[in-house]
Amino acid sequence: STVIGVSQVQIYNAQKYAVRVQLNPDAMAARGIGIDEVQKAIQESNANLPTGKMYGPKQSFQVLADGQLMDAAGYRPITVAWRNGAPVRLEQLGHIIDSTENNKSYGWLNNDRAVLMAVQRQPGTNTVEVVQRVMALLPVFRAELPPSLNLQIMTDRSAPIRASVDDVKLTLLMTMILVVLVIFLFLRNVTATVIPGVAVPLSIVGTFAAMYLLGYSLNNLSLMALTLSVGFVVDDAIVMLENIVRYRELGKPGMAAALEASREIGFTILSMTVSLVAVFIPVLFMGGLVGRLLHEFAVTIIVAILISGFVSLTLTPMMCSRFLRFEPGARHGVLYRSFDFGFDVIARGYDRTLRLAMRHGFSTLMLAVAMLAGTVYLLLTMPTGFIPSTDTGSLTGQTLANQDISYEAMARHQKAVADIIQRDPNVDHVYANSGDSNQGIVFVTLKPRKSRPLGAEQIVTELRPKLAQIPGIQVFLQNPPAITLSGQNIRALYQMVVGSANLQEIYSWVPKLMGKMQALPGILDVNSDLQVRSPQLQLSLNRDRANSLGISAQQIEDALYSAYGARLVSTIFTQANQYSVITEIAPEYQNSPEMLSKLYVHSPGGQLVPLDTLAKVKRTVGPLSVNHFGQLPSATISFNLAPGLSLGEAAAALNNLVRDMQMPATINVSYQGTVREFERSFRGMSILLLVAVLTIYIILGILYESFIHPLTILSGLPSAVFGALLTLKVFHRDLDLFAFVGLIMLFGVVKKNAIMMIDFALEAQREEGCRPAEAIYRGCTLRFRPIMMTTVAALFGTLPIALGFGEGGDARRPLGLAVVGGLVVSQFLTLYITPVIYLYVERLRGNRQGTDVSSLPRPKETVAHA
Repeated sequence: STVIGVSQVQIYNAQKYAVRVQLNPDAMAARGIGIDEVQKAIQESNANLPTGKMYGPKQSFQVLADGQLMDAAGYRPITVAWRNGAPVRLEQLGHIIDSTENNKSYGWLNNDRAVLMAVQRQPGTNTVEVVQRVMALLPVFRAELPPSLNLQIMTDRSAPIRASVDDVKLTLLMTMILVVLVIFLFLRNVTATVIPGVAVPLSIVGTFAAMYLLGYSLNNLSLMALTLSVGFVVDDAIVMLENIVRYRELGKPGMAAALEASREIGFTILSMTVSLVAVFIPVLFMGGLVGRLLHEFAVTIIVAILISGFVSLTLTPMMCSRFLRFEPGARHGVLYRSFDFGFDVIARGYDRTLRLAMRHGFSTLMLAVAMLAGTVYLLLTMPTGFIPSTDTGSLTGQTLANQDISYEAMARHQKAVADIIQRDPNVDHVYANSGDSNQGIVFVTLKPRKSRPLGAEQIVTELRPKLAQIPGIQVFLQNPPAITLSGQNIRALYQMVVGSANLQEIYSWVPKLMGKMQALPGILDVNSDLQVRSPQLQLSLNRDRANSLGISAQQIEDALYSAYGARLVSTIFTQANQYSVITEIAPEYQNSPEMLSKLYVHSPGGQLVPLDTLAKVKRTVGPLSVNHFGQLPSATISFNLAPGLSLGEAAAALNNLVRDMQMPATINVSYQGTVREFERSFRGMSILLLVAVLTIYIILGILYESFIHPLTILSGLPSAVFGALLTLKVFHRDLDLFAFVGLIMLFGVVKKNAIMMIDFALEAQREEGCRPAEAIYRGCTLRFRPIMMTTVAALFGTLPIALGFGEGGDARRPLGLAVVGGLVVSQFLTLYITPVIYLYVERLRGNRQGTDVSSLPRPKETVAHA
């Protein structure tokens, strides 16, 4: 509790010392002694009162008495009563033992009895830092513990965080290398490669500075944002550099080429930067869990983009004017000439196919319409998820046995569960705990990810049928989510709450609903907290009989509680703590309902009256507890999903099931936890995409002072979304939170390509008087190389994420797949769809003659004109 950042320390299977008095009813009856006499004797014999001070003429004395009894040996000789002139001591009435306050709790770590201490951090604190502080205290604890006790770390949640951050750092380094390699392959010039490469570290370092000032931490989301930024921050510098290189290839000197190219491309870069920032503006205003998760992510990318735009407009042209070396007549090696020839072949192929697409504009337009229809279809049929599961190296589980199980039997079942899990070769440690109930918990620590062949989800799938073979107990094992969204004690990841003011309706409808849920394919581990079949002994008091003997109902219930309730009757005070003295009936007198006849109650006349003469015992069943949610009686149904079933599909199936059951209107069925947040967030993210598109349209409309051409620039978005969704389908991935982030990133990349083409075409029409067909044709062919460079750089920058390497890489993989798939498809189609739509837009503006593509200049004419 002294460690800064720790919010809670929870102890499982805590064993606090206590003196336990286990009374023998037969011995007490034989001596005519009741439980109340025993309690009174214990309380009077264990005293801890202030005893005062004596003052003499020269000295004062503290008066002390040893009225406090400290252990079981001190309580055994207590005189409870006198019979026939002889004392009846407490040890003659039962066993007095040194025990624990809760002797019905078991805990094992592997095969050893253990106590588990779980340390939780405060919200907003750094997990790794808190763990380091706790680790620093462990040597102090070990030094104070006796040699027979072993203190060891079972689970360290900072270890997967460290590993994940290290892997993201490696991914970031790989991304930077790949992006720089792409620039070199396209330009084949070391100086030209270094110049845009400088934009990457400057943008990253500047972003770190902004993160530090904003109080952000290095986590998976912020590092993933930086990794994605590497592929995008270099785009502006590439566009600027490529335009300067093009002018150098046309014979311009260094300074003149830098000035003229910067003047020509500056507005294009400004448009790309501002519109890309606009994509993430709606994210900043999102509420709920998704908004909190993506806020740092969005701010990190926005800062990186703004810094890269500033660098590309200032530092990049300056370095090109001073350091860019270009030798037109230089001889190059075979690799240089081969790549140059290959790119020329691709460029000529694009030129021919572009002419063909522009001549068959209607067919190309129909392809765009078909792409839009396909995008809508995939959006409607795409399996959806929320926060993907991650392999953190640990599993959690809860067990549920019959409602009438004893704690000894529950302990045996729990040990059997732990033994099966421990035999799995992927498991390192297993902690199992059970108490005086029909429920238990299991914490599993897996071996390091590199030393086991299976992931956490696969291990759960393999263990599930093995654990199902244990009779009399159900095991709900799960890979804990990265973010826990439910405050309830649940046995599965997803919850449905059934509430009603009428408790009987809950008892009636919840079992029916669970039965139908279990019949649904893909719904696993269906269970509820509704336990209404617990065996009970109902005592009906004969009040007339009790009153005639002067015995009250309170005396009867006091006797029952003292016998079976582990009653605290006295307290032992020490300098550091306090401990309990507990009375109960000996265990052998608690094993059957018939033993109630052994219990006696004292009458005012001093006689012992058997309990069975004062009450009738009836066996019934009833609820273990009555749960409430929103102040109404409720039952929570928990469930898991089989691999391959998305959360969206499961929610839709369950909604149909609840609707078909036609429950009474007084019953309220609602999702809680992950499912509820998923439904809210999915609607919010769908609106986010629409708002992002609208924001881009407004920004582009302001920049270009046009209502129509922003639509031309945005025309490539359907193909990008189609490619992203199709890729996710092919790789059997859900459209989850990370995939949505990938779609937002795609919006920024695809419109960059269109901006480069459209901006050049509009400038050519305005400054040089070119016809629209010739202007867009020149824009496509002259901007083909920077478009290819920026797209390939973004693709290679995202490729490490799409491959899913490293700790937690599988969770980030949908983002990479969405970006890579969207880039591949949109790159192929946007280069043809955008110019065709540009011509149709010009026709709508009344410029029909200028959109004739029959007289397009030949490729050599275009180069010469440039």
